[in-house]
Amino acid sequence: MNVELKNIHKHFGTVYANKGINLNIPAGTIQGILGENGAGKSTLMKILSGFIQADPGGEIILDGSPVIIHSPADAIHDGIGMLHQDPLDFPPMRILDNFLLGQSGGLFPNRNAVALDFKRLADQFDFSLDPDSYVDALTVGERQQLEIIRLLWMGARVLILDEPTTGISSLQKAKLFATLKILAEQGKTIIFVSHKLEDVEHLCHQVAVLRAGEMVGETRTPYVTSKLVEMMFGKAITLGARQPGEAGDVVISMKDISLEDVRLRIKNVNLDIRAGEVIGLAGMEGSGQGMFIRACAGLVRPVGGRIQLKGQDLTGKTYHTFKRAGVNFLPAARLEEGLVPGLSLTDHFVLAEEPKGLFIDHAAGQKLAEERIRSFNIRGAPHSPVESLSGGNQQRAELALLQSPLSLVLLEHPTRGLDIESVIYIWSKLKERCKQGASIIFISSDLEEVLQYSDRVLVFFSGKVSEPLDAGRTTVEELGQLIGGKGWADMGEAHD
Repeated sequence: MNVELKNIHKHFGTVYANKGINLNIPAGTIQGILGENGAGKSTLMKILSGFIQADPGGEIILDGSPVIIHSPADAIHDGIGMLHQDPLDFPPMRILDNFLLGQSGGLFPNRNAVALDFKRLADQFDFSLDPDSYVDALTVGERQQLEIIRLLWMGARVLILDEPTTGISSLQKAKLFATLKILAEQGKTIIFVSHKLEDVEHLCHQVAVLRAGEMVGETRTPYVTSKLVEMMFGKAITLGARQPGEAGDVVISMKDISLEDVRLRIKNVNLDIRAGEVIGLAGMEGSGQGMFIRACAGLVRPVGGRIQLKGQDLTGKTYHTFKRAGVNFLPAARLEEGLVPGLSLTDHFVLAEEPKGLFIDHAAGQKLAEERIRSFNIRGAPHSPVESLSGGNQQRAELALLQSPLSLVLLEHPTRGLDIESVIYIWSKLKERCKQGASIIFISSDLEEVLQYSDRVLVFFSGKVSEPLDAGRTTVEELGQLIGGKGWADMGEAHD
């Protein structure tokens, strides 16, 4: 299906999210939509898929005919389906029941016939999905596979994928790319929204670049990376050299710490972390690093050993005790655990401060919000609901909520889904905390980020924890081997 967007505009109050976008995508094309966080990529795709409506004046043309799309139901009726960054499924339900969602066909569909359709589609793309399993047992990549075949079954001839490689493994990404190439060969139109240059260069036939809501350029293969970066940001950007921290006194000391949950056990971890030091945690999802970082926050209680923070024994204490001692934890799920949807930026900054009296000083709250928005370069207004912000701006807002001073900052995937400029900015703010004497422990699936910003690295594999590795002397390949379970015998003693 040929897709043409003509003169698409969208305002959200005073924010001009899309400014006269024109784009033509021929059938069978994998079209990249590239841009920094907040560039207007997701807004444009939500207009095409019916989740929001454009301002009057523009047109959506499919195979030469103008269409009006008021809802996702209209979009799928016209052959357009969108795979969101967080798949729209129901984890407590079985896979086949999720597959049936949104289908017309009465209260009692022919489940046997549907199961055959499901198996046919899954086999076509070599997806290993059991229709009787529950969605909450699937990885993010498998949930994407379920959503792809559901949209195809519902008649989608245009597939929009919004940041689909965020949070999936390299093997799952390879499977996803192979699937998208097959679909393009079948004549489907694929729209691949991303800020990751490597993904777009590897997969897409042509790329449109958005910046600050405007289309700033289009290009086709072969791509020139430096040109794409300049189109995205208006300037050249590099990560720069590593900046090792200057270690001070011991901030947190872990002696023979053991942790366990229903499927994993970590035994006898000994670790001292010093002021100004950054510790990166690497490993496949579910290897124990999430449990470890939560133990450092007081959210998981050790089953053995002791945790001391600046000489204060916090073993078995509550999260609030850790927080009062100068520990702050920023989880990966920003809107589920870190921020409160429905509340404005001002509300968040007021709630994060120590109360001064019985009543809220709204004028002071407004002033505080304006200061934090300016200081952390947040694209939003004091009255903006946090859910209206882009992912990068939500992350900046979370950083702006951190207390001062802090002894220990704990971060889960602090830059997941962010463009390179946002990554550099956020780490500049975190390194400022290190200079003020805080220690940082963070989890990331991006091994280059782990080595770029860590002083030492702990690798987790199936409950094993490596001895700390010097990030300046370790390579991505070495980390990858350990994460995959190889090379542990050569490391000497590891905690298991």
